[in-house]
Amino acid sequence: MYKSLLLFPAICIASLCLARAAEPLQLDGITEPFRDVTLGLAEPGIIHQQFFQEGEPVKSGETIMELDTRLEELEVARRKAVLEQDKAVMESTREVFQTTKSVSKQDLNKAEAEYDVANAEYNIAVQQLANRRLTAPFAGSITEILLHPGAACAPYQPLVRLVDTSRCYFVGHIDGVAASRLQMDEPVKIELAGGQTVEAKVCFVSPVVDAASGLARVKAVFDNPDGKIRPGLAAKLLVE
Repeated sequence: MYKSLLLFPAICIASLCLARAAEPLQLDGITEPFRDVTLGLAEPGIIHQQFFQEGEPVKSGETIMELDTRLEELEVARRKAVLEQDKAVMESTREVFQTTKSVSKQDLNKAEAEYDVANAEYNIAVQQLANRRLTAPFAGSITEILLHPGAACAPYQPLVRLVDTSRCYFVGHIDGVAASRLQMDEPVKIELAGGQTVEAKVCFVSPVVDAASGLARVKAVFDNPDGKIRPGLAAKLLVE
């Protein structure tokens, strides 16, 4: 009888734990765009052209704005002319060396070295020209343009904010003990403002718990191909 009385509390605790585990899990959070970056240029200069406006979509690799590039374009043209000349000299020297042997191996090596140097300098000039063009690193929408044509910009000064909302994140915090109930790639539901619900998958559960709050950070990703969901709104993550 005494043994049964000792087992009774343990059974109650186990039943309570199972009941809690079976309860639907719900946590509050916020939605965020899949990618959100502020772009700048490594080179200083005067903004010469702007090709997109705020709110417009851009494709990956498209030029959003560029600095004055006249000097860099001239340098590319000059380096290209030198490269073509050195290439012609190298090819003619190689042909003479292989057919008549009237030039030495040393002369051929010198011509090849000069061509390699000219090729490197041409590529440097091309890269310096590219550095004066701000291009989109991914497809998205421009949400903010901080400077416009005519303005001077410093190196790495924020110029454009670009976001990708084709997918979105739910970001929230959960009790550290309850976090063990979530698994990577587990399907969940996200309830948005207005009652709309979308399917999502857990993509991150923090391996550590914040010592001050006892909470762990959780992220779930969901598709937003039509862009109807605007990131930044409050949401709830639901696990049945």
